[in-house]
Amino acid sequence: MSETNPFINAQQEIKRAVSRLGLHPAVYEILKQPLKVLTVVIPVEMDDGTIRVFTGYRVQHNSAPGPVKGGIRFHPDVTLEEVKALAMWMTFKCAVVGLPYGGSKGGVVCNPRELSPGELERLSRGYVRAIAEIVGAEKDIPAPDVYTNPQIMAWMMDEFSRYKGHNEFGFITGKPLSVGGSAGRNEATARGCAIVVREAARMLGIPLDGATVAVQGYGNAGSIVARLLHEMGCRIIAVVDSTGGAYNAAGMNPVKLREHKARTGSVRGFPGSRPISSAELLTMECDILVPAALENQINASVAGQVKAKIVAEAANGPTTPEGDRILNQKGVFVIPDILASAGGVTVSYFEWVQNNMGYYWTGEEVNRRLEEIMVRGFHEVVAMRRLGRDVDMRLAAYMVAVKKVAEAMEVRGWLGKAARMMASGREVKLA
Repeated sequence: MSETNPFINAQQEIKRAVSRLGLHPAVYEILKQPLKVLTVVIPVEMDDGTIRVFTGYRVQHNSAPGPVKGGIRFHPDVTLEEVKALAMWMTFKCAVVGLPYGGSKGGVVCNPRELSPGELERLSRGYVRAIAEIVGAEKDIPAPDVYTNPQIMAWMMDEFSRYKGHNEFGFITGKPLSVGGSAGRNEATARGCAIVVREAARMLGIPLDGATVAVQGYGNAGSIVARLLHEMGCRIIAVVDSTGGAYNAAGMNPVKLREHKARTGSVRGFPGSRPISSAELLTMECDILVPAALENQINASVAGQVKAKIVAEAANGPTTPEGDRILNQKGVFVIPDILASAGGVTVSYFEWVQNNMGYYWTGEEVNRRLEEIMVRGFHEVVAMRRLGRDVDMRLAAYMVAVKKVAEAMEVRGWLGKAARMMASGREVKLA
């Protein structure tokens, strides 16, 4: 069970980083649990007049570096353990690229595909009302995640603005451009991933021109990563989504693939391709593998068969700890999720900055700033990997991130307080 429990996995990565850095055990005691966990019930009037009650969560992991930041997912399989793990990952995702945020996450247990637009709007507004006391532009800034989108962010922003009595554009990111959104936000996660793939390929001496790419998950992130890598010269040979897959050794046009999916609901059946399963895609011969779906896709049995040279984790937690160990033993270069998928929160940070100052950047400026941050973050992790000796990229990324968060906790006096609690045998609690 622990192998696929994302919360336990995240704790293990923190413990490894704290130990390798030689930090005081109080660092781990603070970071191993979120500072605040809120569970809410959201009654929603359905279109037929009945009332249905949904369960929602908001978890705030660590606010030492600044206000916390993290998405909201609407999914039938949302659990509190998952949301706690995602909030932890957000702390380190922000830290590894140097953003002035801690991490948070939210979720509502629901299937948005079964809700009408009106029901979805009422659920979105109800969730914001339920968490309104603990969020805000200087406290906790939500954003889109699985099955949420700019329209849902707009409804949430509007509801929070009603609650506050004035416009609060900076309360949430991932909004439409007409209500304070940022240029470049839609492509940000994918663009950040493509940038670090390019840097890794350069470092490893893998020419991108003609490099073969397989993408698991062909939603927003996966399809845009495929397009950007294709523009860099890569050959997209395999993609899968939740209903099927497509393979063509000669390569496929990612834009036409996305158009095909928009028309048919799946990449399956793309002209000139043959069907492929997700399991086949993960273990096929390719230069670059991009898992852009859900957690725990590359476990021990899958990892033993992975043939890619680079695995770029566009999804959160796609590789289990045992799978990660096997990939590293095989010499696969893994770009961990907290780095590979940090482009989204980086441009969310840009959106928050623009909201706060009331001045908005062009798409070109957003992409230029994103490039600078992702390139710097990648090379900081590579430098830590070399400094640490025998440290894999995931551990190096956590070491970079934990070191930054620990420094913030130190100067704020949190570590001294936690150390005194530990010395007296008390449980460490700072919230």
